[in-house]
Amino acid sequence: MSMTARQRSMTIKAIQLIVLIVAVAALVLATNWDKVSKTFFNFGAVAPMFPDVILVGMRNTVLYTLGAFAFGLVLGLILALMRRSDFGPYRWIATAFIEFFRGVPALLVLLVVGFGVPMAFDVKWPLGVNAVLALGLVSSAYIAETLRAGLQAVPKGQLEAARSLGMPQWRAMITIVIPQAFKIVLPPLTNEIILLTKDSSLVYVLGVMATQYEMTKFANDGINQYNAGITPLVVGGLLYLVLTLPLTALSRWFERRTQATSRAPKASAQAASAKQEEVAA
Repeated sequence: MSMTARQRSMTIKAIQLIVLIVAVAALVLATNWDKVSKTFFNFGAVAPMFPDVILVGMRNTVLYTLGAFAFGLVLGLILALMRRSDFGPYRWIATAFIEFFRGVPALLVLLVVGFGVPMAFDVKWPLGVNAVLALGLVSSAYIAETLRAGLQAVPKGQLEAARSLGMPQWRAMITIVIPQAFKIVLPPLTNEIILLTKDSSLVYVLGVMATQYEMTKFANDGINQYNAGITPLVVGGLLYLVLTLPLTALSRWFERRTQATSRAPKASAQAASAKQEEVAA
């Protein structure tokens, strides 16, 4: 007797589940859990990392991230407007900037800003400024493309209507178009903050002092200071999750809100159309 499509699907899923259970059981039985515990979860040995890893490391990580995002957001908005400009040189400059900083690693930009620029121009900036500038330059390229997509998503009719009422273009952009674009791109902008939080782990290559440590530097030094395997890295990873998981949840909330907002006008239009058809009938 041949099985129905539903029965075949259920059988395949049951076989996959059995294979998964067997594989997990084999891994559990073959693992030396005592060694794994000492290597990954020896939290007692890394107690001296606290509270500095939070009061100094996490604080600096947040400061580097927020500073770079603020700088990248302002520069990214300028670049996005330049990309949409009718003046050709503005578009060319913005395009070259965006493509360059999207194509080079953030680590390379950090090294150039932290060491190359001071040597070439005989200037010396605090490490925090170097970190914010380097990460902000990279971030601005991605933010510019995100904002450009948001600006393009705003119906052109709104700008045209504002211009027909005598409103200058710059004012219409600031008061009408840009606020709507920001609402549209809130989810990807939140994701950019998450990426910046993780990229801030590269700041240690600039040679930070103890008061400038971020969480990765604390974790890296902890491997050499404590006989705890790579538990310091586990601690650092958990602290990064403390920062990024709420941002991930916020990004998903923004996505749901944006989708609900975009569905509302469509539903209203469909309801109005149905009502008109009923009246006509």
